[in-house]
Amino acid sequence: QVRLVESGGGLVQAGDSLRLSCAASEWAATRAMGWFRQAPGKEREFVAAISWIDAGKHYAEPVKDRFTISRDLAKNTVYLQMDSLTPDDTAVYYCAASVLNVPITLNQYSNQYDYWGRGTQVTVSS
Repeated sequence: QVRLVESGGGLVQAGDSLRLSCAASEWAATRAMGWFRQAPGKEREFVAAISWIDAGKHYAEPVKDRFTISRDLAKNTVYLQMDSLTPDDTAVYYCAASVLNVPITLNQYSNQYDYWGRGTQVTVSS
């Protein structure tokens, strides 16, 4: 069973930065990984995704040019660098992993992923 553990969330002010980490228990079953977020009363939404094989990246429009997804295979870890944070970024951020290299046309959908972390809270004050 693949286990994903998120960390790095916290309380920051608008304009600040945070880096989230997602450590996977094994990399073989995490060919594609993504970050999603869910604010209270809202649906879970896609944030960013990356492929283990080619490091191809995909970002949701609201975070494009502000967030950066990256990986460190030696540590079985995926990161989400978040810059220029706004209160609209406040949410629980979840790491997800797929056994397949999900294509860019589909990796924004939650049902394409097989494993999920328990989330890390990000709160951005005005």
